[in-house]
Amino acid sequence: MFKHTLIASTLVVAALASAQSMAAIVGGGSTLPMALYTTPGVFAAGFAPYIGVGSGNGKVAFLSNNATRLNLTAGTKVDYAASDSILSASEISTYQAEHMAPGVPTSSPDNWGPLLQFPSAATSVTIPYNKAGTTNLSLTSEQLCLALSSNNGAVRTWGEALGTSDTTPIRVVFRSDSSGTSEILTRHLNNRCPWLFTTVSSTFVNAQAGAKPTSWIGVRSDVDVARTVAATAGAIGYAGPENLDATNNAVVARINSWLPAVGNVVTALSNIAPPATVADRADLTKWSPVLPNPHFGYPIVGYTNFIFSQCYRSLADVNSVRPFIAKHYNATFASSNDQEIINKKLIPLTATWKTAIRYAFIPPASAQGLNNPSVCNGIGRPL
Repeated sequence: MFKHTLIASTLVVAALASAQSMAAIVGGGSTLPMALYTTPGVFAAGFAPYIGVGSGNGKVAFLSNNATRLNLTAGTKVDYAASDSILSASEISTYQAEHMAPGVPTSSPDNWGPLLQFPSAATSVTIPYNKAGTTNLSLTSEQLCLALSSNNGAVRTWGEALGTSDTTPIRVVFRSDSSGTSEILTRHLNNRCPWLFTTVSSTFVNAQAGAKPTSWIGVRSDVDVARTVAATAGAIGYAGPENLDATNNAVVARINSWLPAVGNVVTALSNIAPPATVADRADLTKWSPVLPNPHFGYPIVGYTNFIFSQCYRSLADVNSVRPFIAKHYNATFASSNDQEIINKKLIPLTATWKTAIRYAFIPPASAQGLNNPSVCNGIGRPL
């Protein structure tokens, strides 16, 4: 009898643990802010541990509710994504056709409601390098294009990039997955050198027409880029600022004479304002601005973003997401995540941006507010 009771109790505990796991706010994506999102206390109560799998996988996991892209068991619900890669027009239109009216009736469980996309923090994309005898590398955008571009499968030399006689081969360390870091970088390179970087892409090798040299090294996270460059003679790569010293010219290159120090990134992004009109606030693309080539300051900059749903069928989910947004964008420094953002070498949003996000997405009565009853009546993310 005792044995049967013990077995039954064990099964109940296991079932409860499973239910709690399924009820948690599950999400992941970008590895650029991973050190921030894995810091205890950054996410609100009810959030499962953040999973860094790259921006591309994070977006697919959320948009299709496919937990296997987060390396989780199929059937686990996915509640949000973190991505430095903005939602593309095709991603938005595909989601709307598959999960919103009029294509999907409000009576269908596949009607998940509108998407919300907004910035979490500002960031740079730094250029780590490992060039023997060089501790003050300074590149123009055009020289960076040469250093990082394929040469019809042939290896470029440092002399070719710098206009010198240096015959040292360049070893490019790149993100082999779909990465928001790659997207921010290739947006700048495409703007400055469209004859070499023919498109903007979250997949680095797809941004240029030439074949990838066999000596290039593909890795799957920003931290691996930084580590691999440091361990590889002649290497150059790109990574977010969390994983290295962005103020040290012996570690990262100056681009157009600027280091990716915080003040130089703030300068570059200083004139971007949040959407102000009713029409712009209703356009989720306006909440994630891009800046391919700032007029002043460090030139490779952008935002790491969150993608949430406006509508959740689970009240518990809403009661976790809403407090998180209220905390992350709190107007009071000590009550926000700003100190952790700074500690991880990212940049908190301005007061203007934080106010706009709080007023747009927290109140249920706001047109874009979480679980607005007029928008989300009977629809939302799966339970």
